Amino acid sequence: MSRVYPFDDAATARAVIDDDGTLMEWNEGARRLLGHPADDVLGRPAAGLLAGDGAPAVPAGLRWAGTVGLRHRDGRTLSVWLLAHRRPPGDGHRGDWLLVSPLTGQDPGTPDDPLIRAGLIQSPCAVAVYDDALRLRRMNDAMAEVIGLPEERVQGLRLSEIGGRPQSEELEQGLLQVLTTGRPLDVQTAMRTSADNRAHAWLARMAPVTDGEGRVRGVCLAAHDVTDNYRARQRLQLVNEASVRIGSTLDVTRTAQELADVCVPVLADFVTIDLLDPQEYGGEPPARLSAPLNLRRVAHQSILRGIPEAVAKPGQLEVYPAFSPQADSLTAGRTIRATVAGGAMDQWLTWSSARGERVRDFGIHSSMSVPIQARGLTLGVAVLTRHRRPDPFTDDDMLLAEEITARAAVCIDNARRYSRERETALALQRSLLPRTLPRTAALEVSSRYLPAARAGVGGDWFDVIPLSGMRVAMVVGDVVGHGIQASATMGRLRTAVRTLADIDLAPDELLTHLDDLVIRLSEESGGDGSPGEVGATCLYAVYDPVSRRCALARAGHPPPVVLEPGGEPRQLDLPAGPPLGLGGLPFESAELELPEGTVIALYTDGLMVSRERAGDSGRQQLFGALRGYPDALDQTCDRVLHALLPAGGAADDVALLLARTRGLPASQVATWHIPADPALVAPIRKQVEDQLERWSLSEIAFTAELVVSELVTNAIRYGSHPIRLRLIHETATLIVEVSDTSHTAPHLRRAKIFDEGGRGLLLVAQLTQRWGSRHTAEGKTIWAELGLLEEDQ
Repeated sequence: MSRVYPFDDAATARAVIDDDGTLMEWNEGARRLLGHPADDVLGRPAAGLLAGDGAPAVPAGLRWAGTVGLRHRDGRTLSVWLLAHRRPPGDGHRGDWLLVSPLTGQDPGTPDDPLIRAGLIQSPCAVAVYDDALRLRRMNDAMAEVIGLPEERVQGLRLSEIGGRPQSEELEQGLLQVLTTGRPLDVQTAMRTSADNRAHAWLARMAPVTDGEGRVRGVCLAAHDVTDNYRARQRLQLVNEASVRIGSTLDVTRTAQELADVCVPVLADFVTIDLLDPQEYGGEPPARLSAPLNLRRVAHQSILRGIPEAVAKPGQLEVYPAFSPQADSLTAGRTIRATVAGGAMDQWLTWSSARGERVRDFGIHSSMSVPIQARGLTLGVAVLTRHRRPDPFTDDDMLLAEEITARAAVCIDNARRYSRERETALALQRSLLPRTLPRTAALEVSSRYLPAARAGVGGDWFDVIPLSGMRVAMVVGDVVGHGIQASATMGRLRTAVRTLADIDLAPDELLTHLDDLVIRLSEESGGDGSPGEVGATCLYAVYDPVSRRCALARAGHPPPVVLEPGGEPRQLDLPAGPPLGLGGLPFESAELELPEGTVIALYTDGLMVSRERAGDSGRQQLFGALRGYPDALDQTCDRVLHALLPAGGAADDVALLLARTRGLPASQVATWHIPADPALVAPIRKQVEDQLERWSLSEIAFTAELVVSELVTNAIRYGSHPIRLRLIHETATLIVEVSDTSHTAPHLRRAKIFDEGGRGLLLVAQLTQRWGSRHTAEGKTIWAELGLLEEDQ
């Protein structure tokens, strides 16, 4: 059964004085001592109670103890011992002073008093015994040394009155709990002793004091200084916290900020992180540094809101002379500790007047500069300072700061190396991707490429390739993996696609050749004879503006989405095809007609894959974005990315290619079927001449007729029937095409002096901008392009 022991407030004379010396509280004990009732003294200057100049009206320092002469109400002067505690502002009240003086405690007690027997006066452990009113009865010399006051002065005071701090009140609550429950209690706290400005960690072990009949008569408190153990655990906890919190990303600035956050407030009151500028040293800092040094502020942290101690802003580059703590630490390659009082920082604070002003304003007294070093390189410096904590940095603080900084240095170096590799990969990829897309009469195009936000640069690519006959090829691909290797592989595949497209392979044939290339690249990347892991997906499409038909094939790639004029967006149903690099599996082409003005969207899977979306929602968002701005492709690209990608960026690379189809009017195309008899070629030439006149191209009629004659004659002589001649008139180009059913490709040859033939194709090559041949399902087509602009003629 627990009992409640009320405190006798009148057993202690207690008063509270605010900072301007006015009495704010006056208890019954104070009335007993001096005879003045509370109404007579509250709100009046405390100096009015002083009989002389024994003590100031408002004591100086954090604690004051001494004997003063006080005026009794009856006019007498009493010599009273006072203990004064400075109480800082908090919880809505202003700072003030608590003054106490014991009115009891001089009773020596009887020899059989259990409170006397529990004294343990000679014990090296600090011990105090409190009675059933929780007033000090006895304490040994060790406890008197901790408190800083002799036993006879504080006997009869409560623990909260002796300590005068919030921790003292917490300990007193523990004493009350032991007194009422009769069970021991251990309480851990941190507070300063009278002889030391630094806070110590204490383990207060409280046990009930009982008499012969087992009744609780008081509480024995034994105080153990566990500062060393506490600091060891605190250091271990801080190191563990640093290993968890620092390096959560591969971002240099974020990692540096995490280092500063970990150090405040456990180790320092203000921390700055400054790194060497890698551009100054060509990407890698040198092994040895010399002052002055250019350092860039990357992060800082403070216990004060707004970080008012900082002079430099994040991102700002500053020069640090040889006598600055930063340069001194970096050139020496070790941690440098300095104190303002020691004078080691005088030259630096004089040179940097802004920092000197901050030191004076905030009372900064100690500094510790720790080099940030990893893998034999010096990356920067962390500067830790103290102004609210009164104690300077110790050897243990230095070891702890060095260990945390060493862990952070590895993370910063990893982030730095990653950033450099990412920038290199981005530069490589941008150099391999088309800087601008070609302007063609067949398509209006717009594109976007975004690297992954965190996974690194990948191997996504896109391209638009003009082909013969005004046709245009569109390609979008994605190499498996990220980094420079993926970008390099992407570059090789893009080059291969352009080369294969130049020989006018059908989409399924082109993917078959590309599949063989990926297999060879995979074998080369293995190194030890075993295959590597190179893989890719690809979508290849060819659009013909004359027929308005589009042929497509895909290798494990997402199918395109089309939006026909006046219609709704839909995903094309194409044969999937295996990803590139598997080998042995066929690819299938599909062909469809696209009305003029149809928008076709080709993209990589990074656009659709997201943890925040489920099911078909990504495709529906793409449909909605395409539906929103069908007339402005550039705005539509931005709308698509905004609708489908999260605010923090995509998890994977994203390539997007939008194209709007254009058709060539029938009036700009002329076709003839060529008879087998060479003698009938002349009428065809006349028809060509008439057609050119209708197109207002009479100025190039002679050249065009000569090219037609040579190509048609070659087809009759070496090709197979049926033979077809087609002229295509585009704004800047006249295209001549001759098709037959033979699969034999023509080639240039050098004719001898007396040869009667063999100069036809050579003549065509000299008269045209370019010429070539392409295989078709029926045979082949020989084509030539003549420029219509003055500079092309």
